[in-house]
Amino acid sequence: MSAAMDTESTYSGYSHYSGHSKKAHRQGRDRHKSPRSKDGSRSEKSVTIQTPPAEPLLGNDASRAEEGQDDNWGETTTAITGTSEHSISQEDIARISKDLEDSVGLDCKCYLGLTVAAVLGLLVFLTPIAFILLPQILWRDDLEPCGTVCEGLFISVAFKLLILLIGTWALFFRQPKADVPRVFVFRALLLVLIFLFVFSYWLFYGVRILDSKDTNYQGIVQYAVSLVDALLFIHYLAIVLLELRQLQPMFTVKVVRSTDGESRYYSLGHLSIQRAALVVLENYYKDFTVYNPALLTASKSRAAKHMAGLKVYNVDGPGNNASGQSRAMIAAAARRRDSSHNELYYEEADHERRVRKRRARLVVAVEEAFTHIKRLQAEEQQKAPGEMMDPREAAQAIFPSMARALQKYLRTTRQQQYHSMESILQHLSFCITNNMTPKAFLERYLNPGPTLQYDRDRWFSKQWTLVSEEAVTSGLQDGIVFVLKCLDFSLVVNVKKIPFIKLSEEFIDPKSHKFVLRLQSETSV
Repeated sequence: MSAAMDTESTYSGYSHYSGHSKKAHRQGRDRHKSPRSKDGSRSEKSVTIQTPPAEPLLGNDASRAEEGQDDNWGETTTAITGTSEHSISQEDIARISKDLEDSVGLDCKCYLGLTVAAVLGLLVFLTPIAFILLPQILWRDDLEPCGTVCEGLFISVAFKLLILLIGTWALFFRQPKADVPRVFVFRALLLVLIFLFVFSYWLFYGVRILDSKDTNYQGIVQYAVSLVDALLFIHYLAIVLLELRQLQPMFTVKVVRSTDGESRYYSLGHLSIQRAALVVLENYYKDFTVYNPALLTASKSRAAKHMAGLKVYNVDGPGNNASGQSRAMIAAAARRRDSSHNELYYEEADHERRVRKRRARLVVAVEEAFTHIKRLQAEEQQKAPGEMMDPREAAQAIFPSMARALQKYLRTTRQQQYHSMESILQHLSFCITNNMTPKAFLERYLNPGPTLQYDRDRWFSKQWTLVSEEAVTSGLQDGIVFVLKCLDFSLVVNVKKIPFIKLSEEFIDPKSHKFVLRLQSETSV
């Protein structure tokens, strides 16, 4: 019995299948299924596979165990014996296979669009050159001589093609920032327009020039020049549709994070819903503070503690009276509501006191460490160049003096999962290299920064799901609401149109401001 208990492993929140008794584990899964597993079964459209996080600061495992374990852990835990070391549910298999299919589909769509654009671009640039070279190859002896004007057109074609090549590279051949669910409508329309345009030019060239073997070579060159001019105008149209059209602000969007309610406002122009979602995500990573689920566990544990303290006894004997028990628990919760706000007040006050106390200790420890660095730098200047320490060694030398104070402060503010020892040492060596002050070093830890400030493996969500009642290729309109979902939270975006502002002018006559001050010589006695 003790040997079996030694090999026993416990997993909280999820139930798994064992290879010995599928029926027993199926019953255990139904009995111990947690709300998290239910949410995972509903959101099969978005699957995020995250890499394991880096090593946290010292002592993070103990704090994580203290914060992550609630009072009802015995009822929400499923125990699995040592015979099922590697177990997985059918839902996990379906989600993993669906995620692999989606990733393969996105890669194929991306490469297909890039291939079509590259082939069409190559056709566009080779067409004017082919128009000029084909008569020279097929019926060169019958062509009329090319004069000065014709030779000048060669220079015009060459420079226009060079300008078109640079403009196309700058506008279209940029590294994509994201994979969107649908194609960009204006980009697709421009590609179709270019294809039809080049096809019509080739059709006219084949019927009127190749079949008849036209001998007017200057006219053929002018025909190629007209094609290049038209392609330049299409490029200008692409700049207007893809870049300039969206610059004028037309809508104001409010972005709210579903977990903690943090919100931001942004101004957007004429964009489709999917492109507006990309703009929102780009601004989210630089404007919103990093998502910290540990800050939400305090309120959940407090609510669970209050509900666990309510017990209902059936004095009339055994029976199924669920509605009566519910009414009794609601009434008891209402009676205890008057005292719960006092508990919340004193709990928050105590937490703020501990944060201020540990913050003061951290500030003093860091200032003493940086003072020690200045002494070391003064001593190092007197040594030989080969004996001087680099910033990394200096950071490792002074880090133990501030490690305990920093560790306690990060635990109190629940930030320890976002700062590993290696990242702190790198930041400390960076501050030493650039001769930064203690306040500059502490800025990252005292004030929660934007999401981009932290390690990429800790905040980056590899996949977002766009949920919208309207088509994602349709433009923004007043009152549209769409949601961006990731694994842990979602961003709710509400679109409002900027109102039309009417300004009126009112003329004020400068003479109306003039007045006369009359002073009387007589005064009252």
